[in-house]
Amino acid sequence: MIKGHVFIATSLDGFIARDDGEIEWLLERDDPSENHGMDDFIEKVDAVIMGRGTFEAVRDVRPWFYRRPVLVLSATLADQPVPDELEGRVRFSGKSPEQAMTMLEAEGCRHVYVDGGLVIQSFLQLGLINDMTITRVPILLGSGRSLFGPTASDICLIHEETRSFPSGLVQSRYRLAA
Repeated sequence: MIKGHVFIATSLDGFIARDDGEIEWLLERDDPSENHGMDDFIEKVDAVIMGRGTFEAVRDVRPWFYRRPVLVLSATLADQPVPDELEGRVRFSGKSPEQAMTMLEAEGCRHVYVDGGLVIQSFLQLGLINDMTITRVPILLGSGRSLFGPTASDICLIHEETRSFPSGLVQSRYRLAA
């Protein structure tokens, strides 16, 4: 059975980006001497699913950050060509979350990194997320793009671990309750 996993950072007040999508506040606080576990996490996943907003925020970062195939879910980009420099690394699709997971599972994927606020929200609502690692950055943005939006019902989580880092980042891992 294919599983969806989240690994994301937020401001202390729960935002993953400023209102305009900028994430410089996050990049400025990334201390390369600290191991936040992203490399280990990426080694355990087979593919990445993200939305258009996340793709547009990271599209020009070089070297390309993702070492696994990326599927961008976007009706807007579905009919667009992938930029030449990302050909073979990125695919665009207008599929629903369920259709995307079914397709990736048929391709042999078992563990998928789900990235981007709206995509994470939709996958959570559909029960397609198994666990989440959330790193809180010690900054209050006041407004921005929220990691979590309204839910139709409570989504219960089981806390598994919390770690803190000298930079002030605090990382918690949760499993979704069955």
